[in-house]
Amino acid sequence: MSTNDSSTTILVIGIGNSFRRDDGAGVEVVRRIEELELENVQTIEQSGEGVSLMAAWEGAESVILVDAVSSGSPPGAIHFLNPIEKEIPSDFFHYSTHAFSVAEAVELARALGKLPPRIWIYGIEGIDFGAGEGFSPIVERSIHEVAGLLAEFIHRLATDQIEMEEPIDA
Repeated sequence: MSTNDSSTTILVIGIGNSFRRDDGAGVEVVRRIEELELENVQTIEQSGEGVSLMAAWEGAESVILVDAVSSGSPPGAIHFLNPIEKEIPSDFFHYSTHAFSVAEAVELARALGKLPPRIWIYGIEGIDFGAGEGFSPIVERSIHEVAGLLAEFIHRLATDQIEMEEPIDA
């Protein structure tokens, strides 16, 4: 976990299960971000259970979630969502090993007034959510791409080059 005591810490949460193939994409992206040892970045891994997610981001000002999705888009597609500006479709995370999905956690937090002031979600469209380790080749490429996009996005956030708009190339 990379941390810095600054109040401008960006919390990056990787969501998923590394033993269910593409479902571990969010966790893998966060592991790659962690290896960069970026200042003012805290990384954590979560299974995606909604109440735990809400507890993890409690008090955070800037939160980025990364998760595998199954929305019907082509495998490997990269999604960028800004839940402050638009509700997340409830079926976006419809393949979920979690009883209470990311979308439901975000919308419950919104209803309770507990949504972080700045929150974004990167989703990687998975294809194989079966038991096992490793990723589909197309998802592996998207993991690499999202890690790069996310590192750039974090840099832009940390240097106040952006507020709520979408990141470059997403």
